[in-house]
Amino acid sequence: QVQLVESGGGLVQAGGSLRLSCAASGITLSTSTMGWYRQAPGKQRELVASISRGGITNYADSVKGRFTISRDNAKNTVYLQMNSLKFEDTAVYYCNARKTYYPGYNYWGQGTQVTVSS
Repeated sequence: QVQLVESGGGLVQAGGSLRLSCAASGITLSTSTMGWYRQAPGKQRELVASISRGGITNYADSVKGRFTISRDNAKNTVYLQMNSLKFEDTAVYYCNARKTYYPGYNYWGQGTQVTVSS
């Protein structure tokens, strides 16, 4: 049974930092493309950052230079370090694990709330 469990969300003032964690069980993160997505009220879910099997990272323009995605294969955990947080970063953040080659999969965590006060 596959589980992605996010943690690290919370309430923070603008300009502050948070680190989100996504611990996986049932799959090996090193063979997956891992992504962090977010969804604000009334908006579509959007990709925030991703890291490929080979370690290539990709960021939304709105978070470049402020957020960093990383992966600890030994802990089977992916992180999202969020610095210089802004009010508009407020959202539920979701972890995603995806493998496009056979046998493929696409799993989501339950989400963790990040609230940035202005």
